[in-house]
Amino acid sequence: MVFTPPPARAQTPPPPAAPPLLPPPPQIAADAEANLPPVAAASLPELPPPPAPRPPQRKTVVAPPPKPAAAPAPDQGPPPPKLVQLFTPEQEREYNRNIDESLDRVRRALAILSSKRLNSDQAEAANRIAAFQKQAEEARSAHDLAGADLLARRAATLADDLLTRVP
Repeated sequence: MVFTPPPARAQTPPPPAAPPLLPPPPQIAADAEANLPPVAAASLPELPPPPAPRPPQRKTVVAPPPKPAAAPAPDQGPPPPKLVQLFTPEQEREYNRNIDESLDRVRRALAILSSKRLNSDQAEAANRIAAFQKQAEEARSAHDLAGADLLARRAATLADDLLTRVP
């Protein structure tokens, strides 16, 4: 079953705010401009004419200097240890049992599917199942039991689904 979210509610814009009321501007007397001092033309210095424009220069492209050959990195010792999740022996047995069951279902399904005539979509799904199976086995060998369990279950679920769709 696919979850369909409810439709989004349309948000109504807030009502427009009334423009703020401003006091009227102050009155300025017309003869206030007459009280300004006269501008003295003699007090302004004369500026020399602007220089003539220079002819455009060609841009020269300078090649970057050759990079020195990369020196090999000095030996930095052993790589840092990988982080792994620790399980109790009971949890480890449970994960391994689940992985074995899922991978067995996948192997049986792939054996059945290999004897059937598959269309291109079904063959692609079978290849995807085999890829999940291989990834689950690799994760298990890398001691990632939780990841291997997830991948094996995914492969088993896809295999079961494909078996129901193939005649």
